Amino acid sequence: MRFILAALIAMMASPSQSASSSLTDCRDDRVDLRGPWGQAGFSVEVAVTHRARAKGLMFREDLPLGQGMLFVYPMAHEPSFWMKNTLIPLDIIYLTSDGRVSYIYKNAQPGDLTPVSGGDEVRYVLEINGGLAKRIGISVGSELRSPYVQQQIAVWPCAPMVAPE
Repeated sequence: MRFILAALIAMMASPSQSASSSLTDCRDDRVDLRGPWGQAGFSVEVAVTHRARAKGLMFREDLPLGQGMLFVYPMAHEPSFWMKNTLIPLDIIYLTSDGRVSYIYKNAQPGDLTPVSGGDEVRYVLEINGGLAKRIGISVGSELRSPYVQQQIAVWPCAPMVAPE
């Protein structure tokens, strides 16, 4: 069931592409996650500025299945998230500089002012619908593919590294 759900989310994240190409493309408006549970892709809004990261998904009344927000920080640190002015439950997935999931805060509740930290080596944070990480099987150690991850150190780079001749 998890594999079917992950495949469905991957197809919904890129409806204009075939399923095979949507799982191999690396685009700035999409992230892919993989692990022993399978693979899933999400269409994402990317928050790279301080202002965009501060606003996040506040005031949104819904988040379509297969979509999310990727928060990109200039360096690894210990970001904390809270749910002030957030109207929908979210899973908050914390990732290291190489794109590995280090912590998942599951089903964060709307309006909760409790700050949640993913640790001190976090460089990226992915927010998706609350409960979805568990339903798909996303776990600590899962790998993220995105052009925002420094490709030289990415555990799952966008394209195979080619050795110079």
